Amino acid sequence: MPAMELYLAFAITTATFALIPGPAMLYAAARTLAGGRRAGLMASLGLHLGGYVHVVAAAAGLAFLFHAVPPLFVAMKLAGAAYLVWLGLSLFRDGDGAKRPDLAPLSVTRAFAQSIVVEVLNPKTAIFFLAFLPQFVDASASLPVWAQLLALGTIVNLTFSLVDIVCVIFASAVMSKLRRSHRSQRIMQRIGGSILVALGARLAFQDR
Repeated sequence: MPAMELYLAFAITTATFALIPGPAMLYAAARTLAGGRRAGLMASLGLHLGGYVHVVAAAAGLAFLFHAVPPLFVAMKLAGAAYLVWLGLSLFRDGDGAKRPDLAPLSVTRAFAQSIVVEVLNPKTAIFFLAFLPQFVDASASLPVWAQLLALGTIVNLTFSLVDIVCVIFASAVMSKLRRSHRSQRIMQRIGGSILVALGARLAFQDR
């Protein structure tokens, strides 16, 4: 397949995957519902930066460990699932956060840091990059394979993050209409927490 056709197929496939609702998209929306637009945007940034860990791992061949050593995959999956459930439950415990606007910057910082951890602990992302990127590597290109994997992974990560940001903006628009009602804010916060708990449970019990 000529290089141009290869890259076109890559662009179309990447866009298709990005538009399919997935855990990252739901996580960013949940963070927005729980903490507002800034928290959602910082969560998206955290997911984006965490994604580069998997991009580099795939380019270096480290993600092959998940295939070669299945227990490592299971251990990371359960750690990530437990962390998501803990984050979701914490939103129920922090139900009075809306009454303390002075804590907003801390919430945004926590959303950013926790999102990096969530993405790094997601072995599904590592497997996705490992399975997806090599299909679009041109062995005859002047760039070495590892450099092509890095470039392709960066494009995928950026595309997915742009879609996450759109979800954050949409969720924020919903929040703005409910902002005057403290009860509505509490409900949205609990919905966000429920989504995180559900994502954790899905990650824990989903087959490879």
